[in-house]
Amino acid sequence: MKITEQRSSMLHGILLMALFSCAAFYLGDMSFAKALSFSPMIVGIILGMLYANSLRNNLPETWTPGIVFCSKRILRIGIILYGFKLTFQDITAVGLPAIIIDAIVVVVTIVFGLFVGKMLKMDRSIALLTSCGAAICGAAAVMGVDGAVRPKPYKTAVAVATVVIFGTLSMFLYPILYRAGIFDLSDQQMGLFAGATIHEVAHVVGAGNAMGAAISDSAIIVKMIRVMMLVPVLLVIAFFVAKDVATRENADGTKTKIQIPWFAIMFLLVICFNSLNLLPADVVKGITTLDTFLLTMAMTALGAETSIDKFKKAGFKPFLLAAIIYVWLIVGGYYLTKFLVPALM
Repeated sequence: MKITEQRSSMLHGILLMALFSCAAFYLGDMSFAKALSFSPMIVGIILGMLYANSLRNNLPETWTPGIVFCSKRILRIGIILYGFKLTFQDITAVGLPAIIIDAIVVVVTIVFGLFVGKMLKMDRSIALLTSCGAAICGAAAVMGVDGAVRPKPYKTAVAVATVVIFGTLSMFLYPILYRAGIFDLSDQQMGLFAGATIHEVAHVVGAGNAMGAAISDSAIIVKMIRVMMLVPVLLVIAFFVAKDVATRENADGTKTKIQIPWFAIMFLLVICFNSLNLLPADVVKGITTLDTFLLTMAMTALGAETSIDKFKKAGFKPFLLAAIIYVWLIVGGYYLTKFLVPALM
C-alpha cells in the first residue's frame, strides 16, 4: 500500500508537468511566441519558473519525486528521441568547411567558456552548462550535459536562461547587421555563420527566415551538424567526470559510481537509424512531436525547481560569462567564416 501511495504521489507530479507542457504547446503556437521564436520548451521553463515562485509552496511535497522524474528520466528519453530530427545526409549537404567551422566553434567556445568561468571564479558546473549551451544547440545541449554531470536543477535553469536571452537577441541582431552590410558575407557564408554561432535551432530558423530562404536552408543544416556534436562532447565530459569520480569517496567510505551517458550513445544510434529512412515521414514527424513534448516536460520540471532565490544565489556572473561568449561567437565566428571558409573550398 505504501508503494502504491508513493507511485500515486509521483504520478501527480508527472501529470502536473504534462499539463504545464500542454499549456506550453498552446502558448507556443500563438503569434507572439512564434514572432520571438519561443519554442514550447522555452515557454515550458518560463511556466515552470512562474509555478516555482508562486504556487509551489502550496502543493504537497510528495509531488516532488514526479517533478524530479521529469527533469531526469524523461529528459534522457527526450534527448534520445531528438536524434529523429537528424540524419548523416545533412553532413554531406554542406560539405567539409561547415564541419570544420562547427568543430572549431564548439571546441573553442567550451574551452574558452570554462577558462573565463574560472577567471570569474564561477561555479564550475554552471560555467560548463552555459558554455555547452552556447557552443552546441542551446537548451537541448544544456539538458544533455545536465544528464551527464547531474548538477542542481537551478544551475541548469540559469544556463538555459542565458541561452534564451542571447539566442533571442541573435534572431534580431543577425538580420539587422546583415542587411546593413556589416556582415560582408555571401548568402552561403552567411548561412554557415548563422548556423555555426546562433544558440537555439528555433533562433536559427527565425534569423534565417528573416534573411531569405537561401541563407535559412544552409543555416539550418549547419546547425543540425552542430547538434550532432553533442554526442562526442558528452562522451568527453563523461570521461573527465569519471576521472574526478574515481578519486571521490562517499561519506560511508564507498566509492562513487561512475555514470556513463548511455543516452548520448542511444542518441547517436537513433541518428544512424533515422539516416536509413526506414520509417515513413508521418511516423518520424509524430515521434519528433512527442519528443518536443517530453523535452518540454523536462524543461518545465527544471523551471519548477528554480526559484528567484536560486537565481540570486547564482548571481550575475553566468550572464556576464554568456555575454563574453556571445561576443566571441559573433566576432570569432565571422572571421572564421570570412577567411577560413574560402581557404577550405
